[in-house]
Amino acid sequence: MFARIATAAAVAVAMSTGAVARDYVSIAGSSTVLPFATIVAERLGRNPQFKTPVVESGGSSVGKKGVCDGVGTEFIDIGNASSRMKTGELEYCDKNGVKITEVKVGYDGIVVANSKKGQLLEISLADLGKALTAKVPACELRNYNCAGEFVDNPYKKWSDVNPALPDVEIRVYGPPTTSGTRASFAEIVNEGAYGKVKVVADALKASKQKSSALRAMRTDGAYVEAGEQDNLIVQKLNEDPNAYGIFGFSYLDQNSDTLQGSVLSGVAPTFDAIADGSYKASRALFMYVKHQHVGVVPGIAEYMTEWTKHWGDDGALSDAGMIPMPKAERDEMAARMKNLPVLVAADLK
Repeated sequence: MFARIATAAAVAVAMSTGAVARDYVSIAGSSTVLPFATIVAERLGRNPQFKTPVVESGGSSVGKKGVCDGVGTEFIDIGNASSRMKTGELEYCDKNGVKITEVKVGYDGIVVANSKKGQLLEISLADLGKALTAKVPACELRNYNCAGEFVDNPYKKWSDVNPALPDVEIRVYGPPTTSGTRASFAEIVNEGAYGKVKVVADALKASKQKSSALRAMRTDGAYVEAGEQDNLIVQKLNEDPNAYGIFGFSYLDQNSDTLQGSVLSGVAPTFDAIADGSYKASRALFMYVKHQHVGVVPGIAEYMTEWTKHWGDDGALSDAGMIPMPKAERDEMAARMKNLPVLVAADLK
């Protein structure tokens, strides 16, 4: 039985806002988590005791901010995210008196894909970061000590980055700044891989910049923000064989008849490669549950229970492309759903 942590006072606060009380669970956030959260919502909706939860997209930052916006049924109950909450985001929760529990629900790979009519991209993570980061060290372009000088990314074609790459214009469709997929990509690829290249690391040190400066994506047309709907990126790739797109593995899995995943640092994006960690562009998926709404809005506890029925190795979520957590981790997260430990800043360090 799930803990019913909402007190009478919390119920009063929730219902005194002037909003009409909801009789369904309201969820928003990551476009990557969206298809999985929708599957779970639809399964819960088969139970005549509960209305099908409403799951909306908007991006990870929308999910994390939305769940922290306040207490009351005009605010969402659960925020989905494909990037973990940061301490600053949790401070916003604290400011608004919102208590949340963090629940990891699975893993996902970040893929770079294109139409099967185009050329397969086989590229190192470092070269991928070099192609898409907004600024590159001048030392990379000029044969002198640039003392940490950075310039706008000049590379026009993939072959400008590395002669072994396709001789076509760099054009990559990807998510906007509100997206956890974009945040994770920039951290893993731009900062984590490209930032470790010696000339780049030396330039950062000389300019007294942190490697996080590399997370900014190009704004000159090489990287094109295509909104939070990954299906729109898939559509653009089918229309333009020379373009590439960035999105979660599940969208590649669902469109494998027309799209191919790029090989990153020698590893193709497959279910097994993401699960065993050999495919490095991967991340965890989360949901953030608002304590004060549990026991007020019907179905929140049951919605969480529904996740546990489908997130195993042979479950509906795995069939849809989500990478399951190991059993021990699933057990730990199921316990969190019952005990609802309050997320505090120390947990995020």
